[in-house]
Amino acid sequence: MTADGRQQKRNVAPIKRFKDIDDDHELSASGEFAELFQDSLNQPKAGEVVQGTVVQIAQDFVMVDVGYKSEGRVPVEEFMDEDGVVTVQPGDKVYVLFLRNEGSGGLMLSKRKAEQLVGWERVAEAGGEGGTIEGKIVGKVKGGLTVDIGLPAFLPASQVDIRPGGNLDRYIGQTTSFRILKLNRKRGNVVLSRRVILEEDRGQVREQTLSSIEEGQIRDGIVKNLTDYGAFVDVGGVDGLLHVTDMSWGKLGHPSELIKVGDSIKVKVLKYDSAKGKISLGIKQTIPDPWIEVESKFSVGERVSGRVVSLMEYGAFVALSDGIEGLIHVSEMSWTKRVRHPSEILKAGDTVETVILGIDTGNRRISLGLKQTQENPWLELEDRYPSGTKLEGQIKNITDFGAFIGVEDGIDGLVHVSDISWTKRIKHPGEVFTKGQTVQAVVLSIDPANERLSLGVKQLHPDPWTIVPDKYRPGTRIKGKVTSVTDFGVFMEIEDGIEGLVHVSELSQEKVQSAKEFTTVGTEFEAVVLNVDTQDRKIALSLKALQAAIEKEEIQGYMGGQNESFSSLGELFKTEMNKNNN
Repeated sequence: MTADGRQQKRNVAPIKRFKDIDDDHELSASGEFAELFQDSLNQPKAGEVVQGTVVQIAQDFVMVDVGYKSEGRVPVEEFMDEDGVVTVQPGDKVYVLFLRNEGSGGLMLSKRKAEQLVGWERVAEAGGEGGTIEGKIVGKVKGGLTVDIGLPAFLPASQVDIRPGGNLDRYIGQTTSFRILKLNRKRGNVVLSRRVILEEDRGQVREQTLSSIEEGQIRDGIVKNLTDYGAFVDVGGVDGLLHVTDMSWGKLGHPSELIKVGDSIKVKVLKYDSAKGKISLGIKQTIPDPWIEVESKFSVGERVSGRVVSLMEYGAFVALSDGIEGLIHVSEMSWTKRVRHPSEILKAGDTVETVILGIDTGNRRISLGLKQTQENPWLELEDRYPSGTKLEGQIKNITDFGAFIGVEDGIDGLVHVSDISWTKRIKHPGEVFTKGQTVQAVVLSIDPANERLSLGVKQLHPDPWTIVPDKYRPGTRIKGKVTSVTDFGVFMEIEDGIEGLVHVSELSQEKVQSAKEFTTVGTEFEAVVLNVDTQDRKIALSLKALQAAIEKEEIQGYMGGQNESFSSLGELFKTEMNKNNN
């Protein structure tokens, strides 16, 4: 047999064997071919988004059944949240994008790209730039927030709200509508605005509000902003001013004591200026004025309890009931202690018992007293220290007008500068006293109503001026030392604490223009007493009269009695004075 013949046999044999296959085998081969053909038709096309079911979560991939003969793989990180936690479970339905068929490796799929594709389709359906789309604020980034609209979009901080600012974290988690400002599909950028939507909605509501608002209406509002002087409240697309004085019938230091941003409140329209678009609102006007019934609820002299709500330099405000407050002035806090600030005795939040001292409904004022709840020690002081009582105490304080001496705990007596010495001219108590010094004094008077105790130090000794008129009669010849010199005269100390004045006209028989030209401090002179004024405590002295009297005495002695005799210098002085007077 030739080679060609052998080859022919080899080629024919397989055909025979194929032909010998029974009908069942023929049908089976046909079914496999049909299945392969159908699979090729069922296989997703590259770039197609299909829905699948999660069947397994592996270390690197999530296996998804998309109805093809082999399962698809999605990188597991595409199903992780910010904390790295996988967010799906077997059985969950998901949309994925078909990337390619890797044969034995199965289908490669992408959840993230599927979402982006669907997101861009949503953006297109919304109309692109200028369109409106719904999304969820999911996170915070530099300069604004991230919004999920099927793909990540950027919401600038300036476009978050009508009044930008504040904490952006409070918006995270909100699902709402946004206006598409800018698109760049090539870079995958979408910029949104929530503010535009709010302004459009606000504009519509504003028009409705302005057409229906009237003074006297009670309206619902939302607190938008707080200031030191009040709050701005949105009453339907329109902001009205709620002044702090119109928030409560009581006293408020700051609006934050009553309301906060975001609060829903009821307000009354107090005034509406349609020309300027200004609205004045009030909260307290939505409830009855509690001051109307004040006089029927409280009376002067009544003891009442209340809570300290605020402290000022001049006193403490106490809440007696809703919207009713009274003032405890610092002067009404203690009988004995000089209270400089109410914080020395009270603090905000204290509950105190007080006595009502006065009610002024016209000015909405109630005067309260704290010390009146205790016995007044000043009422018993007169019994313990009648006028003339000698006592001893420490100098507590020194002022320009006197020194305060501690008499009892919290009770000081005042020694006025004029009651320190009978004779010395004291300009300031500090010349005599020092703080902390122990001194004796005499009680002069007690005024319980004004809480005053007057003391004197000079009263410990007799007043030397009671004997001055007898001791220094006119014509008496004295010696003294110059203590001070002025243009109008010379002051001379006659004895300790007793001074006399030699007027410039009484210095010499010759005319003297200024006493400063005549003598100096420390010079000793002899003079004669002209006059004593016990009321003003003044002694008038003269050098000129003494010189004249001496000269006449010398002449009389020389004349040896030829003229009328003078028995004494005093008589000579009187004669001279009479001549001058005539």
